Amino acid sequence: MAAINLNINGKKQTLDIDPKTPVLWVLRDHLNLVGTKFGCGMAQCGACTIHVDGNATRSCILPVSSVENKEIVTIEGLSEDGDHPVQKAWLEHDVAQCGYCQAGQIMSAAALLKSKPTPSDDEIENAMNGNICRCATYLRIKAAIKTAANA
Repeated sequence: MAAINLNINGKKQTLDIDPKTPVLWVLRDHLNLVGTKFGCGMAQCGACTIHVDGNATRSCILPVSSVENKEIVTIEGLSEDGDHPVQKAWLEHDVAQCGYCQAGQIMSAAALLKSKPTPSDDEIENAMNGNICRCATYLRIKAAIKTAANA
């Protein structure tokens, strides 16, 4: 166990935890931030995507020691009222079906738009590659990202 200093959704805190614990489980089990989902456990599906220093990052295999003192944003911290342009576009395009992958999809899309405010179709596809949607709403996801880019 070690004292790990974290900055999650703008809140600084220290946890006494095994430094090898994946960030996903720190969020879900220790901080009750359950919006970030467990999908595959191998950083292949994207359900666990969060932002670390502004970059879309898979949290299921990321040791908590590697994010000490870095800025972490989860789906809960993306917007206080669910009014981030990506979240609003998701609703407008009725993207979610089962909804399981949506937090990871939204976090990847938000990171893309932060770095490329008007992405091309290829840039959208590359940024979202690896975010798996079992319901196959990929066309709606792309349309929502384009709408958010224009917001």
